[in-house]
Amino acid sequence: MDQLTLGIGTRLQHTQYGPGVIVGVKYAVYLISFIHHGLKEIDKNDPHLDEILPENVTTEVETVSETERSLLGILRLWGGLSEVVPLGDKWKGGLMILQSGDRSIKSKEIPIDIFFHKIVMARDRLRVLEQQINGHKGLSDEEKVNLQQYITRIYGSFTTFNVLFKNKEQWFIGEKGSGE
Repeated sequence: MDQLTLGIGTRLQHTQYGPGVIVGVKYAVYLISFIHHGLKEIDKNDPHLDEILPENVTTEVETVSETERSLLGILRLWGGLSEVVPLGDKWKGGLMILQSGDRSIKSKEIPIDIFFHKIVMARDRLRVLEQQINGHKGLSDEEKVNLQQYITRIYGSFTTFNVLFKNKEQWFIGEKGSGE
């Protein structure tokens, strides 16, 4: 097998790591997502690497989209990584003041960047939830659509906070703005 011609999505078997899927290709190595060993960089000429031909594919081998969903979920849950979302320039260094209707109660001051970070984290967690619902094998398509509608409504409730975002592409979009 000429391993220099394999591309993303190719299913492989490694004698040490088991079945996996190529998720990235570099000059001399493949980035492979192994079912039981996670992501590994493997030399393209590794003699322990064999392509799994379609007639030998088992249901254990992940597809590219399943691998991508898995990786994103793992990165978001364990890596503490999230999309870099800039706060609108006019809000930088700002302060949010919560004042009770009862003026005898002291107001609460929260730096806007901290409040904004919490909004962005809530959005990231909603996206993970959305991916979990869409990829769930035990839910019917109708159940997925019904749950998805709740998430869309939550996004709609969060549109109030769009004023804080620097870039319009990162705004929350609810039912009216979804175009469906």
